[in-house]
Amino acid sequence: MIKTNVVVIGSGPGGYSAAFRLADLGIETILIEKHKNLGGVCLNVGCIPSKALLHTAEIINHVEHAKEIGIDFAKAKINLTDISNNKNSIVTKLTNGILALAKARKVKVLTATAKFKDSNHLTLDNGETIEFKNCIIATGSSVIKPPIFPFDDNRVMDSTSALELKDIPKKLLVVGGGIIGLEMATVYNALGSEITIVEMQDQLIKGADKDIVNPLYKKIKTQYSNIYLETKVTKVKAEKSGLVVDFEGQNAPKQDTFDKALISVGRSPNGKLLACENAKIKVDEYGFIKVNNQMRTNIDHIFAIGDIVSQPMLAHKAVHQAKIAAEVIAGKKSFFDAKVIPSVAYTDPEVAWVGETENDLKAKNKDYEKGVFPWAASGRSLSIGRKEGISKALFDKRTKRLIGMGICGTNAGELIAEACLAIEMGADMTDIALTIHAHPTLSETTAFTAEMAEGTITDLLPKKKNN
Repeated sequence: MIKTNVVVIGSGPGGYSAAFRLADLGIETILIEKHKNLGGVCLNVGCIPSKALLHTAEIINHVEHAKEIGIDFAKAKINLTDISNNKNSIVTKLTNGILALAKARKVKVLTATAKFKDSNHLTLDNGETIEFKNCIIATGSSVIKPPIFPFDDNRVMDSTSALELKDIPKKLLVVGGGIIGLEMATVYNALGSEITIVEMQDQLIKGADKDIVNPLYKKIKTQYSNIYLETKVTKVKAEKSGLVVDFEGQNAPKQDTFDKALISVGRSPNGKLLACENAKIKVDEYGFIKVNNQMRTNIDHIFAIGDIVSQPMLAHKAVHQAKIAAEVIAGKKSFFDAKVIPSVAYTDPEVAWVGETENDLKAKNKDYEKGVFPWAASGRSLSIGRKEGISKALFDKRTKRLIGMGICGTNAGELIAEACLAIEMGADMTDIALTIHAHPTLSETTAFTAEMAEGTITDLLPKKKNN
């Protein structure tokens, strides 16, 4: 029997952040992780390795773009082993760094799978039992694997196996036009695969407004073999010649054959894998655990954070919630009160959005004003050869406060941070328009959206005059 004040289940960004914050507050903590490396999905088989590969893709694409501005490099030679080694070395550095921080903070790390025995005890698959006063559940989510796809065939990949880069298929089918599928399509396309994307919805990246996704859609439509919207896969047969796939959709063929397929149709929370019923913790039909704004479950001393709590399933949300749960356990008056959580697709170009979308506002019948600035009028975007971008700001019609923003273009994921802060601080269109931005920069486009909304823009013809 191991006794502790707090036990944290799961060592992803949420889990290790919670454990480290608890330790910094002087609270004895045990961190349980079922895999040999700390860091969870994000660090080991998600956010970090995918971004390393996306950086590789970016370099390849820059070399191709160089021809347009008068520089002709020799054709890039792809060494998959070295590319994978670079990705793996980045992951190793970070996982080792987390382990070092755990040791420095005297957080005890146990490698095991945990399940609830009751509301104060966990049983581990190594035979040990942990008695705790408080518990934080941070076990994240898992890849959804629809039974229609033969995952026992190594030519059918999920987001984890796609990162292994075992080979570069000539023809790759990506099922799912969301963030993960499109990011991996970016990587494989740069490395030489012919990409076909299948998406059941009427647009890519359904969470963002269509006009924000359109610059990405138009660009990849010229690069990829096919993009089938409002289309679904009805059958997959593994043949020697390849994966024979049947489609159902207006513009899709009835059948096509691919060398490999990446199935990226979402993730499901791991709430049903912990025997939560033994602790009387409420888990909904999807596997989510309901919490209040202090991250408490229906059992007062048991907390839950991250993917297992709700959408959006994002690492930065989990980290924020982790610190709140830790501080509440320490007796501090902390609450989850974030107005917005940004989302980013690290595609080429990137797509980022935060707060309300036009789709949201129309559904709510909420009055709003918007300012849209095309990057074709930005000196900085033209100078780097990326005129396809767009920035859009949405303002409350009554208060003029910023309530949402979408950006598609180079470094959109970095640029969206200004909108996040502006919404949290209650900034209005005049605050943003009167903030002097450096010129020429891509960040200027945020100020320009506010000027477009209030009619003070000089870089384009204003739609209305501000008297």
